[in-house]
Amino acid sequence: FCSQQEHAYPADELMPLTCRGRVRGQEPSRGDVDDALGKLVYTGTEQLLTIVFQVLNKTKEFEEAVKKVIKDVNLDNDIVVSVFETNIRVLGGLLGGHSVAIMLKEKGEYMQWYNGELLHMAKELGYKLLPAFNTTSGLPYPRVNLKFGVRHPEARTGTETDTCTACAGTLILEFAALSRFTGTSIFEEYARKALDFIWEKRQRSSNLVGVTINIHTGDWVRKDSGVGAGIDSYYEYLLKAYVLLGDDSFLERFNTHYDAIMRYISQPPLLLDVHIHKPMLNARTWMDSLLAFFPGLQVLKGDIRPAIETHEMLYQVIKKHNFLPEAFTTDFRVHWAQHPLRPEFAESTYFLYKATGDPYYLEVGKTLIENLNKYARVPCGFAAMKDVRTGSHEDRMDSFFLAEMFKYLYLLFADKEDMIFDIEDYIFTTEAHLLPLWLSTTNQTISKKNTSTEYTELDDSNFDWTCPNTQILFPNDPMFAQSIREPLKNVVDKSCPRGISRAEESLGSGPKPPLRARDFMASNPEHLEILKKMGVSLIHLKDGRVQLVQHAVQAASSLDAEDGLRFMQEMIELSSQQQKEQQLPPRAVQIVSHPFFGRVVLTAGPAQFGMDLSKHKAGTRGFVATIKPYNGCSEITNPEAVKEKIALMQRGQCMFAEKARNIQKAGAIGGIVIDDNEGSSSDTAPLFQMAGDGKNTDDITIPMLFLFNKEGNIILDAIREYEAVEVLLSDKAKDRATIFKGKMIPNYIIDSNLEIENMDQKSSENDSHKPTSEEAPSESQDAGAVSEEPEGGGESSAVGAPDPLSPASTGSASVSMADPDPHGPGAPEAGAPEPACPPGDSQPQEQNTQTEANSKAHWDSKVQPMESILADWNEDIEAFEMMEKDEL
Repeated sequence: FCSQQEHAYPADELMPLTCRGRVRGQEPSRGDVDDALGKLVYTGTEQLLTIVFQVLNKTKEFEEAVKKVIKDVNLDNDIVVSVFETNIRVLGGLLGGHSVAIMLKEKGEYMQWYNGELLHMAKELGYKLLPAFNTTSGLPYPRVNLKFGVRHPEARTGTETDTCTACAGTLILEFAALSRFTGTSIFEEYARKALDFIWEKRQRSSNLVGVTINIHTGDWVRKDSGVGAGIDSYYEYLLKAYVLLGDDSFLERFNTHYDAIMRYISQPPLLLDVHIHKPMLNARTWMDSLLAFFPGLQVLKGDIRPAIETHEMLYQVIKKHNFLPEAFTTDFRVHWAQHPLRPEFAESTYFLYKATGDPYYLEVGKTLIENLNKYARVPCGFAAMKDVRTGSHEDRMDSFFLAEMFKYLYLLFADKEDMIFDIEDYIFTTEAHLLPLWLSTTNQTISKKNTSTEYTELDDSNFDWTCPNTQILFPNDPMFAQSIREPLKNVVDKSCPRGISRAEESLGSGPKPPLRARDFMASNPEHLEILKKMGVSLIHLKDGRVQLVQHAVQAASSLDAEDGLRFMQEMIELSSQQQKEQQLPPRAVQIVSHPFFGRVVLTAGPAQFGMDLSKHKAGTRGFVATIKPYNGCSEITNPEAVKEKIALMQRGQCMFAEKARNIQKAGAIGGIVIDDNEGSSSDTAPLFQMAGDGKNTDDITIPMLFLFNKEGNIILDAIREYEAVEVLLSDKAKDRATIFKGKMIPNYIIDSNLEIENMDQKSSENDSHKPTSEEAPSESQDAGAVSEEPEGGGESSAVGAPDPLSPASTGSASVSMADPDPHGPGAPEAGAPEPACPPGDSQPQEQNTQTEANSKAHWDSKVQPMESILADWNEDIEAFEMMEKDEL
């Protein structure tokens, strides 16, 4: 604190590595993070109560801090701030400071001069936040200009459409307290309207809310739901609003949500996000650190067992990494490595100690303090961790660190006689500011009961109380909490805990599960029947993916429902495991036979099994053949047509690896899987790679590539037109000089310098179509489509579509390659693909036969205007250069 006062005051925050204050506008912008800064002396305002706790009974320091805030805080700044952060940090800090100030004044020794100055400032700030609520829904805009509001021409805000649920739902404590303190009801009315709207927009079948909502329409923008970032304090404020205001409707809403959380999100000791419309499906395989507050809220709720379990799991993660990473996976690996000194875990530790009296939680607190001093302390304060794995620091010390972390740690170790007032007479806001409970009977201008809303009757004995009673929770059993923690002591050092279902116990002693995720085949009728019995249904999506959905009520029995839940969890983990596998760059399918001669290049999705084309630079070259059965999911019935050729097959009905094994057995030298979803195209879908089947795939030695339906049809059309179609499967497109070196191409000669000359055409008309240096592509554009031969203007493609068990990789790319002149003007630098040859040179002269005339007529039917061809051509070259440079 002294360091902050010395080096940073009156700046919003201290920068502990450079020993100076962070003032918005004077330091490089950190994006949305800086929305929490408003030149409002955040740290000083938030520290008011901390001084009372940290400087034991030395309230003179508190008195001096109040005078500084009154003198230095300017609320009339032309600056855009976060409504949420300004409410919980500044408005909450002013109201908390006012609460302590009037308490000290009543004691008659300190603050005798105080005349509600902090409350007047709070009211002024409250009015400056009200313009944000000028929406039809009553949900506030996420940002507001402290001087000009929202709609003013100089406000520089008011165009946002979305806000997070916590941002709109974490206002009621501060706004209601402001109304109760001042007698001005408008603040509480606005905060209640926002909460009412969120409640009405909850997903009715699951009783869950999403992360992000449209402030104008009320539509859910992000439909995942959890108890961490984006939602956390919405739940917290529902329960605490009941405690502070005595309104039963808030408790009923909280109980409804809590029942849904424990039904869908809680997977002890984990808390995993789910989809609000399909709550049996996990939305992610990692957790963020903000959920560490939830055990503390469960203590206030009175549900101690899951609070102990989740808290212990988090503590094991901390012991492994010294701090709680900003996000970590279900198998407790670091997902986001930062740690901005968040206080939520310390908060839960304090509440668990208050509820249990177990000295174990004092040891936890001691560990937190030791880690802070050992790893985060720097000469001018405490620095956030940039990476918990390396221990590197960030020049940042958020105001919540002093306002919350130190406060909860002090309270954890403080005896009752150490306190100058009874902490039980107050409730903590989400930013650990104190509001007096007597506000529930003061200036009640709002009806307590929302009679228009019906609440679901819930069978939950926990609803009989709202605050923990240790006599009920731990009857004559001081070892109760330890018995809950014990099974979780080594949870981080083992694989992800899934010991919550009957199926897990049955693995060692009882009957085996009816179906394991790694054995599942969508084409197996037996498997589909087992899924149906477990309440799992199969949905074929338009983009070709298969989605599994479980409805426990549709299962044949409760035991089958548990098997279904276990199967779904296994499938998620299998998918997650495959996500961790190395992402491969795209591959190329190049048509090298007449009349294409390497000019048509289709970007293909790679496989995580089979020949690695990046290690076989020559690639695999051969004629293509369609297999029977076309799905390749059983023994090939036309092996004589497939032998020594590249097999074409359709996606679906079985795993990719199974298709590969069947064509390899038939003698194929490679395989191309074509998407079975009609009209799918790389133009609208991202590139992806084909995953294995969860088993050892070392037996697969041939290369396997994937094409979307639109791109695959280019090869199929060519087969129908020319019968014999030869392709090259490679890691990237080869230039024609490499492919045809030493060979004669109709009307072309490839000389020793790899220069290609058209022996029959040298017209100036053709030369006029050659890209000039000014037309040379930049590397800043994204890949689009792939051109075929310029005269034909045929379609081209990139490959990509998410596979059920193979996650999409970002972006897609398309390439086209024609004959380059490496020595010509404007040639690209070494290592980059070279520009294509002029359109006039790209089409070989054909013999004047009927067959060739018909072929030419077929391809000429697709002719595009030359300007369009040239534009597409340049884009394709740019795309290939980008792919070559970035290796995708």
